[in-house]
Amino acid sequence: MSPAQIAAFQAGSGVIPAVLLTSIASITLVVALVWVMWVTLGSFRAWHDGQIPLFDLIWAALRASIVLMVLGFYLR
Repeated sequence: MSPAQIAAFQAGSGVIPAVLLTSIASITLVVALVWVMWVTLGSFRAWHDGQIPLFDLIWAALRASIVLMVLGFYLR
């Protein structure tokens, strides 16, 4: 953004664009982290109840963690 656009954005919203971008990225990563915990705990409960084998538990946690790492890479 040009300096004039940044000044207009800040005057209209009261927030610097970089701060807004950081806030949105932080909220997105927190939601993704909660999702990874939900997937992992759900898979662990299913494994504990004997509904899925250990390999599926590990695979589900690994896939969710990979999604979190890719999302973190793009949002940094």
